[in-house]
Amino acid sequence: MRMRRKKNLDQRLLNCAQTGILILIEGEDRNFQTAVLEKKLFDYEKMFGNANPVELEIGCGKGTFICELAKRNPGTNYLAVEKTSNVIVDAAEKAIEQNIKNVRFVRAGAEYLPAYIPQKSIERLYLNFSCPYPKKSYAPHRLTHTNFLKIYEQLLKDGAEIHQKTDNMHFFEFSIESLSDYGFTIKNVSLDLHNSGFEGNIVTEYEKRFSDLGQPIYRLEAYLKR
Repeated sequence: MRMRRKKNLDQRLLNCAQTGILILIEGEDRNFQTAVLEKKLFDYEKMFGNANPVELEIGCGKGTFICELAKRNPGTNYLAVEKTSNVIVDAAEKAIEQNIKNVRFVRAGAEYLPAYIPQKSIERLYLNFSCPYPKKSYAPHRLTHTNFLKIYEQLLKDGAEIHQKTDNMHFFEFSIESLSDYGFTIKNVSLDLHNSGFEGNIVTEYEKRFSDLGQPIYRLEAYLKR
């Protein structure tokens, strides 16, 4: 079901952007393969006012996870990417309301990130409840498809980890196969996260919804050595 456009959305986005917490990437070439050739790389020290390590979440939703993570780890900076204006505005407003200084939100599709994120600059990548795109023909849109793994390899520091959570078993199986085929080493796999004894989990909006329905949550960590 299509989400109804939020009231005063454009002004709310502008208000968030004026604080510096939200970066609105405008007017992109619809062909990302040519768009990424023009580099507009973020200056992290200018953006955050420090040289702390930077971690990335792609598909941050309404920001519950990344805001809590940022509060728990004030010595780390966070980039949170979401392509839907209707959703990212809630995340940015949440961070402003909670006075969180070490997170920035970027409205963009993941395929455009190489134009903005410096190579080998990300310490960790979070993929929480990404759209599983269940139709086989839509597989290239999955955020653990080879198309995106090639992008992550550019952005992640050597040995940096990907942390994935999902409620979709078939997507999880696809992710394990895709990551393994690409050369990632997979560790700390959980087929039922909430009954695994794992400590420090931050529950996202989607995660709570699925868990409340009794669905298991799947989780993995993966890293690439070249």
